[in-house]
Amino acid sequence: MPDHAHMTSLFENATEGIILTNGTGTIVLVNPAAEKIFGYTGEELIGKPIEILVPDKFGPHHHQLREGFYNKPSNRVMGQGRDLNGRKKGGADIPVEVSLSHYNREGELFVIAFIVDITQRKEIEKSMLQQKAELEKITAKMRQLNAELEVKVEERTLILKEALQKLEQSQEELSEALDKERQLNEIKSRFVSMASHEFRTPLTTVLSSASLLSKYTASGEQEKRDKHIQRIKNSVNNLNDILEDFLSFGKLNEGKVEKKLEKVNLKDILGDTVDEMKTLLKKKQYFELDCSGDCEAATDKKLFRNILINLISNAIKFSEEGKKITVKARVTTEEAAISVTDEGIGIAAEDQQHLFTSFYRAANATNIQGTGLGLHIVKRYADLLGGKVTLQSELNKGTTITFRIPINEK
Repeated sequence: MPDHAHMTSLFENATEGIILTNGTGTIVLVNPAAEKIFGYTGEELIGKPIEILVPDKFGPHHHQLREGFYNKPSNRVMGQGRDLNGRKKGGADIPVEVSLSHYNREGELFVIAFIVDITQRKEIEKSMLQQKAELEKITAKMRQLNAELEVKVEERTLILKEALQKLEQSQEELSEALDKERQLNEIKSRFVSMASHEFRTPLTTVLSSASLLSKYTASGEQEKRDKHIQRIKNSVNNLNDILEDFLSFGKLNEGKVEKKLEKVNLKDILGDTVDEMKTLLKKKQYFELDCSGDCEAATDKKLFRNILINLISNAIKFSEEGKKITVKARVTTEEAAISVTDEGIGIAAEDQQHLFTSFYRAANATNIQGTGLGLHIVKRYADLLGGKVTLQSELNKGTTITFRIPINEK
């Protein structure tokens, strides 16, 4: 293929929009990607001034900027540090990134603009900010419920108040850490997404138990009150642990966080966790729990439980009403294999290889709330425990995720 044929193919098939203008700012060439971005055909743009693609509020000044660039041309990225918009056919504005390059031919200056439509990126940033606002609303609701508990279960308020104060302190520490990272918008957005994903289950437990406490007013129901207060304490402690994990997220990436092994009964952890997660079940969904073998193991209880919560939460979320969720454990002398199976929407084969990366959402899950971090977090926790995670899924039939961890001290 001749060189010009290669160049023509690159121009026609490039995923970035490419627009070529001459020394007077007149559009000379437009590739198909640019036509798609701005909604014009090439015939509608060629011969027109480049200002046809500039929003009205910037149009009157754009020719001055253009002439300044033509006087001192250089390769550069436009819009750094501020939002940059283009104007589509019909007058609608779209957020874009633009890079400029130039060359001279036969004494005339030509300028190449490489254009990327970043509408989807802006929508993702907006979604992350909405998730942060939702987390703040949940926290405010939890404080309101705490005030109601002080009246109805006064003798137990001190325990709950101390736990919530610890959460308040941790959240203040988190806010301070976020303030220091304001300039790193990408890191901040990821942190908020992770926090909202991880906080949802324990916060739901706190809210449901707090609501149930108000129903147990008789003196003979102290045991029931104690049960829900203990659940609240456990969930708040779990929240505090998660906060500490995220505040040390950098250490996790550097491999400086060590697992803390202790002797635990996996069957007890499975049973307690499944019992707590029942409050999240959709209508007529139900659990089936199966644990065989000697369920004693040496592992990190917190990491093990967080893996389980993530997998069960996903099974509930991606299954319809009335479906069974199976939690199964098989323990040998060397390892424990724990699987969570749902009868939900399943995962397409082309999506499965990407699911353990951060912020990845399968194509059939875009309308279901989530951050795309759950399985990434599960894999990080399993790695810390010296284990591994595997996935089996069939579209519209269900998914089984299994994590295997060694059970002996090493």
